[in-house]
Amino acid sequence: MNFDEIIDRRGTHSAKWDAMQPVYGVSPDDGIAMWVADMDFRPPQAVQEALQKMLDLGVYGYFGGEADYLAAIQWWMKTRHGWEIDPAHVFTTHGLVNGTGVCVQAFTEPGDGVVLFTPVYHAFARVIRAAGRTVVECPLVEVDGRMVMDFGAYDRLMTGRERMVILCSPHNPGGQVWTPEELRGVADFAIRHDLVLVSDEIHHDLVMPGHTHTVMPLVAPDIADRLVMMTASTKTFNIAGSHIGNVIIADPTLHAKFNTVMCALGLSPNSFGMEMVTAAYSPDGAAWVDALNLYLDENRRILEEGVSKIPGISVIPLQATYLVWVDFANTGMDCDEIKRRVEKDARIAANHGETFGKGGESFLRFNIATPRSRVVEAVSRLQAAFSDLQ
Repeated sequence: MNFDEIIDRRGTHSAKWDAMQPVYGVSPDDGIAMWVADMDFRPPQAVQEALQKMLDLGVYGYFGGEADYLAAIQWWMKTRHGWEIDPAHVFTTHGLVNGTGVCVQAFTEPGDGVVLFTPVYHAFARVIRAAGRTVVECPLVEVDGRMVMDFGAYDRLMTGRERMVILCSPHNPGGQVWTPEELRGVADFAIRHDLVLVSDEIHHDLVMPGHTHTVMPLVAPDIADRLVMMTASTKTFNIAGSHIGNVIIADPTLHAKFNTVMCALGLSPNSFGMEMVTAAYSPDGAAWVDALNLYLDENRRILEEGVSKIPGISVIPLQATYLVWVDFANTGMDCDEIKRRVEKDARIAANHGETFGKGGESFLRFNIATPRSRVVEAVSRLQAAFSDLQ
């Protein structure tokens, strides 16, 4: 596993590299892509071998027999997260954005409110609004470099028309692990307002050393009647192009509602994704993730320390994910000037904070899942772009 290898993804239909010029005006010829949340690393060898086996066979028919696939998911959740799941509770969706959309259709009606703790992953709001539901933003508050939930304020925002709440755990874009106490607070909030709780835990394997992610069912076993878990191998192993995710629902009523929408939409997974998941959720995959997290942690240190040397710029310390949330608020510059310096002067494509909802306006999100030499270069470019502040 050579994470330092530079893999040229330009001209390969990579959203991250081939779309950054039309979106940000940053040329892939000399720019650094630090926006789309995928990695510039190859997946574990076990995944490559599983795909090669399919290619060698050369027949790409319908997938049948999910026993090995479900067993791999069950093994991974128990071994990596201490969470015992029943394979009968597992749905396979076309990724977790699709899983979110199915949840919105299954558990809410047009006009209902869906609660988000913002700033948060932008696809949630897009899906909710496209379905004719209302996004109810509960803003996170930054306290001593940590995004904090204010449940007293959130209680006052509720109108009784809300039917569902989506939690991003670990948090994207804040890059933090929620504590058991914070997770319990979310569970209690859902109970108080009679909300279905959808816990999107797609980043739960990407945790920096010294931090621990806790899956929601271990914190709040009493909310099984309203809990929907969303997990995936795609972020963990850089196989997002497989578009495969898992929605795990223990409650029979919620399970039946979700199944009805799945059937109505005619959704079924692709065989490539299922083979990739089966290969990835293995001891070889676990060893690869352990090495990856150590590598990402050093990339984190380099970016955090380098960017924090620029006056007026601060970083929310990264605990999980590979997405660093950087605040430019105290530079004294407006958002357009900040973007101009990052995109035109530093030639870096990073996500604009306002796309994540209230509270993100002064931020940019930087993806550090790329060879270390690029992270070092990005820090140097940012320091040069804001050198007049030093």
